Amino acid sequence: MYTSKIFVTVDVVLIKETNPKQILLIKRKNDPFQNCWALPGGFVDENEDLVVAAKRELEEETQIKVSNLEQLKAYGKPFRDPRNHVVSIAYFGIANENTEAKASDDAEDCNWFEINDLPNLAFDHLDIIKDAIQKHNLL
Repeated sequence: MYTSKIFVTVDVVLIKETNPKQILLIKRKNDPFQNCWALPGGFVDENEDLVVAAKRELEEETQIKVSNLEQLKAYGKPFRDPRNHVVSIAYFGIANENTEAKASDDAEDCNWFEINDLPNLAFDHLDIIKDAIQKHNLL
């Protein structure tokens, strides 16, 4: 019997409505891309709905609870993750300007960055952010 070796993850583009707008990033505690900045996210658990996974990962890594996330796009190029073939479903959300993040779980740190002044990012997260910026006219 064939068993797929493709894994599913979720990533969250969370924007704070400041001027200029800011995006929430986490510093990864573990490999791959240890100590690099990335979008909050992670693997979908078995029998878990995608949006539930996105909200869970965001809360686990940043202690931010959101009620509303919109599916942005799927990203599945082979080798986008050096561990395995991983398909990520990206989500988009807006945070209140007073929202504070606190790193936890496998996030070493987290911080808000101006969307036009981002650090180097892990995986293909810059592509995901660019798609969110374009789709939602954030600049």
